[in-house]
Amino acid sequence: MSGFDDSAQTMSLTAFIAVATVVLLLCVVVGPDRDNLDDFYTGYGDLSPLRNGFAMAGDYLSAATVLSTTGVIALTGHDGLVLVLSTCLSLVLLMFLLAEPLRNAGRFTMGDVLARRSPGRAVRITACTVTLVALVPFMAVQLAGSGNLLAFILGFDSSGFRTGAIVAVGFVMISYAAIGGMRSTALIQILKTVMLLGAGFLISVLIMNRFDWDVGALLAAAQEGSGADDAYLRSGLQFSGNDLDMISSELTVVLGAACLPHIIMRMAGSRSARGVRRTMSWAVTAVVVVCVFLTVIGFGAAALVGHAELAAAGGQGSSAILQVSSVVAGGGEAGALIATTMTTAIFLTLLASVAGMTLACANSLAHDLFAHGLPRDPARPPKAGTEMAVAQGAAVAVGLLATVIAVIARHWNVQPLAIFSFCVGASALAPALVYSMFWRRFTRTGLLCSLIAGTVSVVVLMTGSNLVSGTPGAVFPALDFNWFPFTTTGLVSIPVGFFAGWLGTVFSDRTAAEERHRYESVETLILAGAAPRESGTRV
Repeated sequence: MSGFDDSAQTMSLTAFIAVATVVLLLCVVVGPDRDNLDDFYTGYGDLSPLRNGFAMAGDYLSAATVLSTTGVIALTGHDGLVLVLSTCLSLVLLMFLLAEPLRNAGRFTMGDVLARRSPGRAVRITACTVTLVALVPFMAVQLAGSGNLLAFILGFDSSGFRTGAIVAVGFVMISYAAIGGMRSTALIQILKTVMLLGAGFLISVLIMNRFDWDVGALLAAAQEGSGADDAYLRSGLQFSGNDLDMISSELTVVLGAACLPHIIMRMAGSRSARGVRRTMSWAVTAVVVVCVFLTVIGFGAAALVGHAELAAAGGQGSSAILQVSSVVAGGGEAGALIATTMTTAIFLTLLASVAGMTLACANSLAHDLFAHGLPRDPARPPKAGTEMAVAQGAAVAVGLLATVIAVIARHWNVQPLAIFSFCVGASALAPALVYSMFWRRFTRTGLLCSLIAGTVSVVVLMTGSNLVSGTPGAVFPALDFNWFPFTTTGLVSIPVGFFAGWLGTVFSDRTAAEERHRYESVETLILAGAAPRESGTRV
């Protein structure tokens, strides 16, 4: 089933166990003090721009992104290349538009960023809810993929093995997030990024060597292996020529990928505005280089594996990176080592991605909901140790929830869950962040309208998409209640999110002057970092 020989399977299993054990020990060693929230939430902000940039790149490059991007390139050619460019563009936009204001405005969570100009329990609770809605489905996608990934690598195909793999990976990532906090999670993300760069470089070199470093020969072979002839290198193969569907998909990726809460949370790890700019430069560089490697690997998979075998493996080509790694690695000990390098990089990517999202959800529950959202005497805030204990407990609860969802969905097409998360990021979080950072007139009502209307519109529209019903690859292929014409909701839900924020602001004019004055009092801090952040200030 896997294409890996016994030597590669044994070496991969040994590497998985060793990596999981060593990283868990590192989490224990570098874990935070029990009474220091800055240490748990941000790792004291003591990472250099290079290390923080690699950690951000690790957060940004989820396992679903790495596997699905390679698969889409292998199966659809030109359209997959557009997806790669959209992925890079999203982080570039974050770098130039939002990175510095987010660092200046935030402290720990998405709620901190939004409450800087619109404080209040309603904002905190809504921000926490949207964080969970955006990230828990994405976590379930990663965990469900872990079962399929380990089954493919190790050659097992039973439902029991997939379930056991999901539970085991879930337990490990819960431990990472609960024990280590942001500092340990950053360490895992850095290791993941280095492993992805190394493994991607190695497999890309082997693929290009097969074609004597002739890019034209690689593309010609990929076109032949794709079975799509000239359509493979032209636009429209992925979306059957529906240009509006393609625009909706790319718009969702560009606006949604970089606005997810676990990415925004990473901004607080920079010491200064200059530091966050350098951090973003390293992050963008790492992501672009990895995406270049994924592009080569995707075309190599089409050329060396072929469309039939890629499609037979299922998962919309998500196994393409492993299939082509097996082909170029060859046999013997050297081949087993090469295959193990790539499989270990993907395994570490899975662990790191889910751990980072788990921590973002747990931090929001503890900081936004428990510390600021629940009614309490303002003069008696919860102790730091209590809040940290709540965050650790929340990490366990969120991890268990995602694991249960992943086990239930392990035989489904989980692609809609990943798309749902990106759509929420683009339709609810992106409008709220852009308005909060740059529109003086924006009010609390407008903020709540953006978050709620954007999220609700995604939920409603997604149920009518062809990913849920009406197609052979849908979640419910036997049913057909497909009424929405696009694969992603972005073309409709993104304007809904922005319009709702504008409308809510317009109809809350009675409080607009007061809230504008409040924004002007922090505007220079948010946009220019003119005053130092107060690390102990609760907003």
